Amino acid sequence: MFHYFILYKPYGYLSQFLSNDKKEKNKKFLGELYNFPKGIMAVGRLDEKSEGLLLLTTDGRFSAEITSKKVEKEYYVQLDGDITQDAINKMKEGVLIGFNGKKYLTKPALVSKLKCIPKLPKRSKEIRDDRHGPTSWISVVITEGKFRQVRKMTSAVGFPTLRLVRVRIGNYKIEKLQPGEVKKIQIS
Repeated sequence: MFHYFILYKPYGYLSQFLSNDKKEKNKKFLGELYNFPKGIMAVGRLDEKSEGLLLLTTDGRFSAEITSKKVEKEYYVQLDGDITQDAINKMKEGVLIGFNGKKYLTKPALVSKLKCIPKLPKRSKEIRDDRHGPTSWISVVITEGKFRQVRKMTSAVGFPTLRLVRVRIGNYKIEKLQPGEVKKIQIS
């Protein structure tokens, strides 16, 4: 019998359960949030500074299906500055980012500026306030997921990421989960 969970990964946690790396001994891991069953794995990853929806399972086939290039991942991204339509258009077409020491052209993304600040839980670490200049929010939908891709994309068009929250993976949504909250789900 396989197990399936959705989790709101909090800011500051690694998307893994343990590490033998001495540099990571003081880091926070997912296993601290819930008593997960043996053999659980994160489906995809979010970096330490990113937060939001993470799927967890003991089902390798489900994991492979979700991480395939067919499944959309949606992120709400707070940017440093008021993003321009030109920058949005560049992200929609694909931008050149660094990956594994080489340049990589991202696949076109669905990108739109959000009209209002999304209703998200407060982050554990404060983000700079408006005294340091304007910020803006965008929605980014991608089907690939290179290392820190969304952050690299926004930086490449001149608007560095201040906060990144994954809100959807395929048909699974973060809904009203709070940081650190885990919910067992059924897969049909």
